[in-house]
Amino acid sequence: MSQPDDYLERILTSSVYDVAVESPLDVAQNLSRRLNNQILLKREDLQPVFSFKCRGAYNKMVKLTAAQLARGVVAASAGNHAQGVALAAQKLGAMATIVMPATTPKIKVDAVLARGAEVILFGDNYDEACAHATKLAKKAKATFVHPYDDPDVIAGQGTVAMELLRQHPGPIHSVFIPVGGGGLIAGMAAYIKRLRPDIRIVGVEPEDADAMARSLSKGERVTLERVGIFADGVAVKKVGKETFRLAQLYVDEIIRVNNDAICAAIKDVFEDTRSILEPAGALSVAGMKSAIATGKLKGKTLIAVASGANMNFDRLRYIAERGELGEKREAVLAVTIPETPGSFKTFCSLLGARNITEFNYRYSDPGFARVFVGLSVPGAGEGARVVTLLERHGLEAIDLSENEMAKLHIRHLVGGRAPDAVNEVLYRFEFPERPGALMQFLENMSHGWNISLFHYRNHGADYGRVLVGLQVPEKAKPRFQAFLEKLGYRYWDESRNPAYKLFLA
Repeated sequence: MSQPDDYLERILTSSVYDVAVESPLDVAQNLSRRLNNQILLKREDLQPVFSFKCRGAYNKMVKLTAAQLARGVVAASAGNHAQGVALAAQKLGAMATIVMPATTPKIKVDAVLARGAEVILFGDNYDEACAHATKLAKKAKATFVHPYDDPDVIAGQGTVAMELLRQHPGPIHSVFIPVGGGGLIAGMAAYIKRLRPDIRIVGVEPEDADAMARSLSKGERVTLERVGIFADGVAVKKVGKETFRLAQLYVDEIIRVNNDAICAAIKDVFEDTRSILEPAGALSVAGMKSAIATGKLKGKTLIAVASGANMNFDRLRYIAERGELGEKREAVLAVTIPETPGSFKTFCSLLGARNITEFNYRYSDPGFARVFVGLSVPGAGEGARVVTLLERHGLEAIDLSENEMAKLHIRHLVGGRAPDAVNEVLYRFEFPERPGALMQFLENMSHGWNISLFHYRNHGADYGRVLVGLQVPEKAKPRFQAFLEKLGYRYWDESRNPAYKLFLA
């Protein structure tokens, strides 16, 4: 392996720009203003394959002999390295076989196939795919292109730092870099620390895929028993031998973040750039925010590497929902109120002007009602303050904002059949979504009719959609119909809907 000082020359002489572009270093105006620091984003998500990985892959492969290229290359990857290898092989006229975990997002698989590479899906994570790829390469006498533990790959990734220091020659306090196997942080750290040793190098890992943090803590490479795959681009059980050596020399700190924080970071970057990063691509921003939250950073220049943007579209629903929780801008509460006339209205009035993001309720007991409610809040701790307010007025309440089961499952399961909800009718309503609109709707609905079911979730659309069950005796139907017309909202009678009859009636 190369000596540390060799990496400066390796990086300066790397061949990457046949396939890569010099990515911009953009000021994140909204984040900078909100976090009281100058936040810059190194936009590796704007590469032709939407990640930095094409740099290292091409720098490795362009050095292969004609005979080696003729025998082809093999790689293992969760997606981004695969696309880099496929692009490099396409450019160099070589055949590439890529082994990808079966859990790889389809968008990444399709992108690799579109470059003409052969894709083999194998295993549940990178390490299983890598073991299979190594066997294939040996059998075919092909060159195995490692995604991170190779000096040429590390040097190729290090060109990100070369550009960064040229683009911002002024003071930089810290550079935040996502960590999987360690190729990007190893290359960038080796370059930055050689030229600007005053700059702090901070790696960021998911809490459930923190092999580098554990390895640095123990002083030797640690193999994780299992890794979380939400941030699939960094889902690595064991960091590289060379990347670990370089990290020991040059990395100042590793920060761990949870999935909610990653989702919040994806939203933050979108609000500044209108680009959507993949979870691994937003890791550095999540870690940077965590560092700022300690209160030790103010008025500094901080750079985060936005490393990739390869994500399946259907994951956005989950990310949007969890982003507010990750930013501590939504509190989730369970509230118990008396099942008596007026208590529902009292509860709503106690919430005041707070924006309701979700409201789930199903009649279950003649004595009390349990409501699952989400609220927009300005930050951490507000949920507890709302709980205190409600309890002061005699309502039992629990803050579920950190309850993983509640956030993942219970919010979607509140309901079920209610045998005691006699004379129940079910209506679906639609109203213009604006601040206070749901509260106004609740106020209008709380007059005269017992609400036996209520479901609302703010999806950020122009119209709010609510499902409401009400107990209306047969003789009161004409008066109820008049009430509906006066209410002024669009509505649909769902009382005969087969889904209602199967699961709720």
